[in-house]
Amino acid sequence: MSELVALRGASFAYEDGPTVLDGLDFEIREGRALALLGRNGSGKTTLMRLLSGGLRPHRGELTVDGRAVSYDRAGLTRLRTTVQLVVQDPDDQLFAASVAQDVSFGPLNLGLSDAEVRTRVAEALAALDITGLADRPTHLLSYGQRKRTAIAGAVAMRPRVLILDEPTAGLDPDGQERLLVTLDELRARGTTVVMATHDVDLALRWADDAALLTPSGAHTGPAPTTLARADLLRQAGLRLPWGVAVTRLLRARGLLADTAPGPRSPEELAALGGDPVLSSET
Repeated sequence: MSELVALRGASFAYEDGPTVLDGLDFEIREGRALALLGRNGSGKTTLMRLLSGGLRPHRGELTVDGRAVSYDRAGLTRLRTTVQLVVQDPDDQLFAASVAQDVSFGPLNLGLSDAEVRTRVAEALAALDITGLADRPTHLLSYGQRKRTAIAGAVAMRPRVLILDEPTAGLDPDGQERLLVTLDELRARGTTVVMATHDVDLALRWADDAALLTPSGAHTGPAPTTLARADLLRQAGLRLPWGVAVTRLLRARGLLADTAPGPRSPEELAALGGDPVLSSET
């Protein structure tokens, strides 16, 4: 998969504050679901804002398809039609009177025709399964509905990369599962999804790749191997994922072949019950 968006040698510090990111190299590869993890204060939010153009690195550069981003009006418009960020609290992103009006805000600002805006809004509402809420006042939505509306507003921009900050936070288990199904459908349509999360079990289950932000930088690789690195997890202030611990136990007891992938979820563990990779001696 090709590199789609990348930061090279990026450094950033807030005014009168310490350096948050220093000489960071970070890339988003097209078509790969990426989980971004790190302790509070590790720079996840800053990184996401740099990737989406909300902040500009003090040193280094941001590239899209290998081309450096310019921070003039044309450059930022190009970037924001490529990368969209949805913040953790939907109330920080919703402001229009109704769901449809809120979702239409971004496309309208692109100067699109009314017909094209209506098409994009309809597609985004359908993608997030909230078509029936189009005329609903945003202040009457449930928390989960507000989350979906905020994501729909980003989807209506038809970005190639969708970055979500803790999208499952505050959702009940059913709401989390429905959102994950929606994200899988967006991926199937060609959107590259990046999810910032503290949930290592979710990251292992959902992501192709994981990026751990530590004091020594960003460490990115396939989720099963990266999230098995106890040294990096410790630096990132995270625990070992459930699936990794179970896989190690199964292999230690000869119940799972060394070359077989381990379970990423309880459902995958249950499915292993009749799998030939399990030892026939048990």
